[in-house]
Amino acid sequence: MNVPFLDLKIQYSSIKDEINAALQEVLNSTSFAGGPFVEKFEKEFATFCQSEFAVGVGSGTDALWIALLCSGIGQGDEVITTPNTFIATAEAITFCGAKPVFVDIDEQTYNLNPDLLKGSITTKTKAIIPVHLFGQPADMDPIIKIAQGHGLFVIEDACQAHGAEYKGRRAGSIGHAGCFSFYPGKNLGAYGEAGAVVTNDSGLAEKIKIFRDHGQAKKYYHSMIGWNARMDGFQGAVLSVKLKHLSAWNEARRKHARLYNELLTEMDEIKIPVEAAYAKHIYHIYAIRTKKRDALMSALAEKNISCGIHYPIPLHLQDAYRSLGYSKGSFPVVEKCAEEFLSLPMFPELTEVQIESVGKEIKIFFAQ
Repeated sequence: MNVPFLDLKIQYSSIKDEINAALQEVLNSTSFAGGPFVEKFEKEFATFCQSEFAVGVGSGTDALWIALLCSGIGQGDEVITTPNTFIATAEAITFCGAKPVFVDIDEQTYNLNPDLLKGSITTKTKAIIPVHLFGQPADMDPIIKIAQGHGLFVIEDACQAHGAEYKGRRAGSIGHAGCFSFYPGKNLGAYGEAGAVVTNDSGLAEKIKIFRDHGQAKKYYHSMIGWNARMDGFQGAVLSVKLKHLSAWNEARRKHARLYNELLTEMDEIKIPVEAAYAKHIYHIYAIRTKKRDALMSALAEKNISCGIHYPIPLHLQDAYRSLGYSKGSFPVVEKCAEEFLSLPMFPELTEVQIESVGKEIKIFFAQ
């Protein structure tokens, strides 16, 4: 049976009429860069995230970078995060002129381990970026407490956590700011590049709005040196349509995860994802762990079951960050997980038959 890792066409087909009508509205109004469709989505997304403000930008990377810059992070500063993430998290720090400082992860949730934070804080530390990896929030209470004790900003990387919850609070609404990516494959995905920053800080929101539009609050009057990081009208319109379906899609993912868990929970060769007691996991990625990852992935591919690896090389071992001075063994939990992670097919429209087929083929592989 063919089981794709992700199928964006089937989702588009289910909302085709809504999407086409929304795109036609943008065409009719010619509001292509920023404008009313972006503003509408910003209000809707802020409400969804239980935040006062949302500011649409060009990508999730923009969101992280601009949130840091507008929080005053700059040359010579240090920002603590995890090496178990997509490189955009670290890139945003680097392009502020700051230095990424990595800490290891909790082996159950795969998120930043709060117990290791204090040992990494120096006089140069200005912020912490907890990453809500795979759709599960990091343990935010101890992170916030440590940050408050040292006067640090907390910028949530919620790029994989649209609608995830920490003790009943939506991801992105807990720190000083929350950053989201709407890359097409996300739980809430645009039809192109887009991102957003959510915050309860009116001053920060206003700075980000000005910065994303070349530093101008009024056309041709520039109060700061900014950048072009606007969200376009088409993406705002698409995201408004899709946001109405997001909660149902997330519940479908959670249902799929429960079925995967039932099928795989008794297998000693596999470690299934753990949903923390404090969390509502929305399974952007359903990642199992196995010491036979590469062989299993190849065997599943032969059965037309597509999988992924998130992420095969931790950031501290990437050539791009060799200058930081880390080496193999610096973060043993991250390194162990990177060798074992296998992301199984996960999207709302998956069928039970497809999931059962994946489970069946995994069992056949380990029975050999």
